[in-house]
Amino acid sequence: MNLNITKIGLLLLVIAITSCNAIKRVGDDELLLTKNQIYADSTKITDEDIHSLIFQKPNSTLLGYPLRLNLYNLAKKNPDSSYQAWLHKNEKREQRLINLLSKKQVERLGESFLVKGASVWLQNIGEPPVILDTSRTRRSLQRLNAYYKSKGYFNNSTTYEIDTSARKQRANINYKLDLGSPYIIDSISTKITSSALDSINKANKSDSFLKTGQQIDLDNFNSERERLTNLFRNTGIHNFQESSISYDLIGDTTKLGNNHKLDILLNIEDLKTRTDNAISTSEYRVHTFKKINIYTNYTFNNGLDSLKKVDYKDVTIHYQGKLRYKPKTLTDAVFLKKDSIYREINRIRTYRQITNLNTFKYPNIEFVADSVTSELTANIYLSPRPKYSLGTDFDVTHSNIQFLGIGFSPSLQARNLFKGAENLSISGRISIGASSDPNIADNRFFNILETGGDINLNLPRIWFPFVKTSRIIPNYMLPKTRLSIGTSFQQNIGLDKQTFNTVFGYNWSPTDLKKNALELLNVQFVRNVNPNRFFTVYQNTYSNLDEIADNYETEPALADFYETLGDSTDPRLIIPEGTTGFTNAIINGEVPSSNTDLEEIGSIEERRIRLTENNLIFASNYTFTKNNKSGATDNDFYQFRLKLESAGNLLTGISNLIPFYENEDNKLLVFGVPYSQYIKTEFDYIKHWSTSRTNVLAFRGFFGIAIPYGNSDNIPFVRSYFAGGSNDNRAWLPYSLGPGRTEDVNDFNEANLKIAFNLEYRFPIVGDIKGALFADAGNIWNALDNVTNEKATFENFGSLADIALGTGLGIRYDFTYFVFRLDMGLKTYNPAEESSKRWFRDYNLSNAVFNIGINYPF
Repeated sequence: MNLNITKIGLLLLVIAITSCNAIKRVGDDELLLTKNQIYADSTKITDEDIHSLIFQKPNSTLLGYPLRLNLYNLAKKNPDSSYQAWLHKNEKREQRLINLLSKKQVERLGESFLVKGASVWLQNIGEPPVILDTSRTRRSLQRLNAYYKSKGYFNNSTTYEIDTSARKQRANINYKLDLGSPYIIDSISTKITSSALDSINKANKSDSFLKTGQQIDLDNFNSERERLTNLFRNTGIHNFQESSISYDLIGDTTKLGNNHKLDILLNIEDLKTRTDNAISTSEYRVHTFKKINIYTNYTFNNGLDSLKKVDYKDVTIHYQGKLRYKPKTLTDAVFLKKDSIYREINRIRTYRQITNLNTFKYPNIEFVADSVTSELTANIYLSPRPKYSLGTDFDVTHSNIQFLGIGFSPSLQARNLFKGAENLSISGRISIGASSDPNIADNRFFNILETGGDINLNLPRIWFPFVKTSRIIPNYMLPKTRLSIGTSFQQNIGLDKQTFNTVFGYNWSPTDLKKNALELLNVQFVRNVNPNRFFTVYQNTYSNLDEIADNYETEPALADFYETLGDSTDPRLIIPEGTTGFTNAIINGEVPSSNTDLEEIGSIEERRIRLTENNLIFASNYTFTKNNKSGATDNDFYQFRLKLESAGNLLTGISNLIPFYENEDNKLLVFGVPYSQYIKTEFDYIKHWSTSRTNVLAFRGFFGIAIPYGNSDNIPFVRSYFAGGSNDNRAWLPYSLGPGRTEDVNDFNEANLKIAFNLEYRFPIVGDIKGALFADAGNIWNALDNVTNEKATFENFGSLADIALGTGLGIRYDFTYFVFRLDMGLKTYNPAEESSKRWFRDYNLSNAVFNIGINYPF
């Protein structure tokens, strides 16, 4: 305890000393800017957007501490001259160094990292002191004045005060604004030279962002300009220019002086076209399509006269040599229709759907207008991607299974396989690893192996026999059908699983914000090749069983199930003969046992059977995702995901028509394996708040439950939930939290109910290094399955007391393409402890849990 207090005291002392050096590089007649405050009519303004108008901002801080400023101050101001002064301070020092090294090396020593490089590095990652500059302060006033004028405060006045009373050579700037009364829209009139635009505007006037009685706000004027531009371009005016729109604010002296009201005149001028010598104008007119042309393999080097053509559904398809695409595939991707008016949304949809085909490079669409008839010719130029492409992927990995792993994945992609933009991809993978597991009999350096392969076929439409799906899911929703088959094989990894999976599903996106995925069939077969290795792999479970077996080692009937290794005098159960024999003897009553031991051994045997039995999952699922994130830099958004999954119902229905075999537990079998039957649902919600331009508060809430029924009384391991790890509760390692208030009883703890909440505050530290403070809460439970352990099951709302809480901090490094994370979590509330010891029992560095992750967890 005294040692910890000493460490904290030293840390605080270092911070205090460093803080005193904040003005180290501030001149005697200069002031360090420490704070900006804005007051509008004596009300303090905290809006980050308004504060961003200020030119000069104080040095950045980390939790209130100017870290980058103090790092900059640690650098030597002139490292070259400092080195030379040190070198010549003693007249014999330079010669001694030359004799020891050489003259050239002594010169290079002055350029080394320790002498010069460290200072340069500190200056690069640090931040020079922000010296108060009143000229920039006045420019900030001009910005604030202009901003509030854009909000209708035309008569606002601004001034500032410099407050130096807080600390020596430090200054706060208080910006003060007297806003006055805002101006209001009194009336709105229009002056539109084009009769077509005038009629379109009148028909959609109710959608205007400008209303009488509304306070003047430049944002509303800009929004109205964007609305009109979008409206005209989607009602036939293909060449409408946003610059044609302008506004006049009209008011006489009496009205401006007393009523603060303005009349608004909306001006929409004719189209302006610039030529070499002059600017000409022409009236905007509604355009309709006269002709649609598609050039399937157009290059600017080939003349159009040499191309062949075919007409299909009012579209002319031009091609060279032989047409390699079904005409319907091309026309379904084009939303521009002959004799219809021009709509910008159809142009965008055409771009998206052609790109979605993944057969062509980004298309080029040209519109040629007839100045006499107002008709358009659309020319769509396409450049095909290569028919075949090869790819390879090589990676080196490290995990708790292998200290070194090498993977190689070749792939082949074939495009436009059946002339309908169908894309086939075939990929394989082989991974070899080096494991130090003493239970692996293979003595070679690379002693574990995993191989597999996948075949995927993607169709750019919803394919279902005898159904015209385009009426239900139009082509502009980017529909896709996916068929895939895959398999994998493991050697010396766990129970050496062999898996086979196949998926038949659909994807479509009604908008950029909404995505749908429906898998009509998702089949997964898992075969455990070496189930006898269960107790070798799951060492915690073996230890629990062996500890119970210590109480029965004197039983003559069990003598053959034990062995003593080396110099040890403690008999251990032999794997697998001893573990199997001992378990059967206790469960079958061949040896008398206590009820507690019988219940514990029965639970272990149930888990062994569940994790070693082969699994067959015939499932269907639907996933809906909504995400309003507008771009990579948007830090104010939410994301919602809903997933529903059902397994086994199809096979149960078939069993009513065709009798299936049953096992001794009355479970129906398919290919000798009891199939899984359950219903599963998941809710996942993510929300980000931008607390400043660089800081973000992120939240995630998750709820998932899988309920077995019919042919199952538990959920397959591959469909279960686990807790802990870099993307979950970071105060626990993966699979080590739960279920419920149990304490890491198994090697891989999983259950069928999960609740999780995460809150993380993210902030910059230095350059590309970011920091985070987080709190993770949640747990997993068994619910409505065959687990009877009351500590692991969710009984009622009182079980919510088993929700674990972990808090901690993390550091991130942004590599642009990905983010590397290191998080340190501390167990704040541990439900596995006794009730009186759950809070802060292991809240110290010696019990901290470190998790490494790639990219942000949510």
